[in-house]
Amino acid sequence: MTRSVLTVDLKDDPAVIAAYKEHHRRVWPEVLSSLRAVGIRHMDIYILERRLVMIAETSDGLDIRRCFAAHVSSHPRVAEWETLMKSMQEPPPGSESGEWWAAMEPLFQLDGAQDASTAANTRDRRRTR
Repeated sequence: MTRSVLTVDLKDDPAVIAAYKEHHRRVWPEVLSSLRAVGIRHMDIYILERRLVMIAETSDGLDIRRCFAAHVSSHPRVAEWETLMKSMQEPPPGSESGEWWAAMEPLFQLDGAQDASTAANTRDRRRTR
């Protein structure tokens, strides 16, 4: 599996934040089916105030951006969901021009065999792909 960690901000409006949370308590079935169909095997979204962090795992070799592109075009209801979610979001500080969910840089991993230098090497290898 390939893991990606992405971030985006919600608009600074308590009603928007509440609506976003409510939508994610009842994700539309077409969205869930589509995510699985495009190769996303696991996904978590965390929230702190208005900052969202997504951890997504794809089948080996699948690029998360390509998975999401296929996801959005998979079904009219999925496109509707993504448009609705995007209307509540804004790119985070430090994101590239045109980037919405910004890829986060690995900084440290503790897993027995890896350390911060291994995480940095992994990040550098990903950038060269």
